[in-house]
Amino acid sequence: MIIILIKLLVCLIESFKNLNQKMNDIHHEFEETVKRIQSHNGVDGVIVVNNNGDLITSTLDMRSSVSYAELLSTLAENAIGFVRNLDPSNELTVLRMGSKRREVLVAPGKDFIIIVLQKQNLKSIMKSIANSLS
Repeated sequence: MIIILIKLLVCLIESFKNLNQKMNDIHHEFEETVKRIQSHNGVDGVIVVNNNGDLITSTLDMRSSVSYAELLSTLAENAIGFVRNLDPSNELTVLRMGSKRREVLVAPGKDFIIIVLQKQNLKSIMKSIANSLS
C-alpha cells in the first residue's frame, strides 16, 4: 500500500513539475508579447487587466496603470454589451478611441483585456477613414 502511495506521489510531483514548466513558458510568452507590442513605434504603454478590471501587468507607472485599468475596463464592459445589444451574434474585438494627443486601443479577450496607449497619428486615422469609405 505504501509503495502505491509513493508511486502516486512521484507521479504527482512529476505532473506538478511539468505544469510549473508550462506555466513558466506561458508567462514568458505573455511577457514577450507585451514587450513586442510596447516596442512598436508610437506606443506609450501596454496594460493588461483581468475581466474584473484587476491589473495583471503594465508598462506604465502604478498610478496611471490603475487609473486606466479602472476606467477602460468599465468602458470595455459597456462596449461589449452595446455590441451584443445591436447584434447578439456579434462580439466586440477592438475598441479604438482617439483624442488630440493619444489613441487608445482596448481589446477584450475571454479572460483579460489588453489596453494599448499610443501617440495620436492623425494621418493613420484619416487613411483608415478613407479606406473604410471606399
